[in-house]
Amino acid sequence: MKKDNWWRGAVIYQIYPRSFLDTNGDGVGDLPGIVEKLDYVASLGVDAIWISPFFKSPMADFGYDIADYRDVDPLFGTLADFDRLLARAHALGIKVMIDQVLSHCSAEHPWFRESRESRDNPKADWYVWADPKEDGTPPNNWMSLFGGVAWRWEPRREQYYLHNFLASQPDLNFHNPQVREATLDNVKFWLDKGVDGLRLDAINFCFHDAQLRDNPPKPKDKRVGRGFSPDNPYAYQYHWYNNTQPENVGFLEDLRRLLDRYPDAAALGEISSEDSLATTAEYVGDRRLHMGYSFELLTDDFSAAYIRATVERLEAAMAHGWPCWAVSNHDVQRAVTRWSGGHASPQLAAQLVALVCSLRGSVCLYQGEELGLPEAEVPFEALQDPYGKAFWPNFKGRDGCRTPMPWTGDEHAGFSPGLGWLPIPAEHRAMSVAAQEADPASVLNAVRGFLTWRRRQPALQYGAIAFLDAPEPVLAFRRDAGGQSLLAAFNLSPEAVEWTLPSGSSVQALDDHGLPAGQVDEGRLRLPPRGVFYARIE
Repeated sequence: MKKDNWWRGAVIYQIYPRSFLDTNGDGVGDLPGIVEKLDYVASLGVDAIWISPFFKSPMADFGYDIADYRDVDPLFGTLADFDRLLARAHALGIKVMIDQVLSHCSAEHPWFRESRESRDNPKADWYVWADPKEDGTPPNNWMSLFGGVAWRWEPRREQYYLHNFLASQPDLNFHNPQVREATLDNVKFWLDKGVDGLRLDAINFCFHDAQLRDNPPKPKDKRVGRGFSPDNPYAYQYHWYNNTQPENVGFLEDLRRLLDRYPDAAALGEISSEDSLATTAEYVGDRRLHMGYSFELLTDDFSAAYIRATVERLEAAMAHGWPCWAVSNHDVQRAVTRWSGGHASPQLAAQLVALVCSLRGSVCLYQGEELGLPEAEVPFEALQDPYGKAFWPNFKGRDGCRTPMPWTGDEHAGFSPGLGWLPIPAEHRAMSVAAQEADPASVLNAVRGFLTWRRRQPALQYGAIAFLDAPEPVLAFRRDAGGQSLLAAFNLSPEAVEWTLPSGSSVQALDDHGLPAGQVDEGRLRLPPRGVFYARIE
């Protein structure tokens, strides 16, 4: 199974190119910078990289507003640089996945520039246009995730267009078959280049309700969601009609038929809906996406009960699909801060990597996670994220998890010859790659050791999962595959704990994974603060 499907159980390292390495001194990371650091990435023991958008863009949303799907923005380099990156990664045995933002594009895209000019041009129906109500207000009550109404007036057409995100990110009209065909053709361009996979941004947002029905209101006590505070008006609605429409499934099946023409290629969908786990289960399978991930483990809830309930609910709904898990990415506060309860530590950082890499599924690790980087404090005057600027100070945006990688401890952290696009805190420079490589007890070396060890454990890569009853703060489960049965247990607290193993258990501890390990004595497992325990079940 592992040999035939590289993505099954793979560890995928997310690179946010703006913040990885700047080679030309403009303060922004670039593709040559990724090439320069691929040996480092390979040394981590990961299977693949996922590169956030590097396509031509006005950068209103830092590349998630694409103006040309088939070209590299000069900020990041050239197509030749990407070809070099692809070749070097493959030479190192690393698969390459790229972000594809299909549901919307930039207002600077030639398609939209043509569409907005009139109601009868060849691209007139390529975006979601709607007439105003009799009083001139938008056609319905849909809200933008980035704040305010999801409709923008276009005087040339005397109509509104839909934008689920920024006003400069108009939504494409996937009800139009020409849009679907053109979108798949853009995807084919990169598959033909040899990419190994796609990370599909906001993939459940492709279709909207053709009747433009109002979203119903959401009670105040249920106003929670992905990366936004309850005071964001987006949280005031059930988003039943502006995304996650039934027609989306047919498009995913068309996309899968294209991907199947490239036998080694895989698709990972980002899914954020009213019931993201149910949508993930629906979207992932033999005829749809290879993998899916949602934001359930990117929340503030860090308890054994919550993690178990989340994984078990997805397992029950997606018996034949393949999940992908992440606890950090470029959109949310870093996990070591979010889940520390004020007790962030190197032990917690290493434990979180081990935990997410021990669940059934593939894994996305975000750059800097292997260093245990905490969330950076970015002052308002240095903010770049339009989301953060709009909701300051209740929500500070996403800049705190996007600050540049600290390669060294010097003034600019080895990221750029000059000032980077975001400030790099002194705390991060003290946790640099150079400093941690010189420290055998560092988070970096613990993660390297663990990922190397994990490669030798088929049960952790693609085995079945079954949770065991254990009191808080212990999370325990078994993994089974190919004749190997493993017990995994995690102490999620900063205090030592004990847990009585299930009656009749016979285990042989595995302590060569390089993390603070528990010990068994007469059927009782002693776990140190933030400790882990792996054992062979006999």
